Amino acid sequence: MIKLPLARAAAAALLAAVLSAPAQPARAEVKDYRFELVQPETKVGETVLTVRLVDRRSGKLVPDAVIFAKRLDMAPDAMEEMATKVEQLPSTEPGLYRFKARLSMQGRWRLSLAAKVQGETGTVDDQLIVQAAK
Repeated sequence: MIKLPLARAAAAALLAAVLSAPAQPARAEVKDYRFELVQPETKVGETVLTVRLVDRRSGKLVPDAVIFAKRLDMAPDAMEEMATKVEQLPSTEPGLYRFKARLSMQGRWRLSLAAKVQGETGTVDDQLIVQAAK
């Protein structure tokens, strides 16, 4: 008979310990993020490409990522050496990232991006295909 109150006390203590432990946020991995083009087609010449960074788990845009590598070339059309300068512009909305470039000819251009997401370890790497037309 003495064991029953002791078992209840132990169960209550265990429950209290679990409930009082600090909650750990669910950790994402860099594979949980992806870049998407807002407009996959653009005109030849000076253009602004806008991409969004999306959390795949929630579908929400990810603001304040630090994009530290960017490249734009024609690798999809077997002309990787045909590259152009890419300049990052200020964002107009959280989670949207804008880039100014000059596309010298029509065809498919590959936009390669690498970014750090606040609070995550690792690098988000992605490659997007932009179609340039006259």
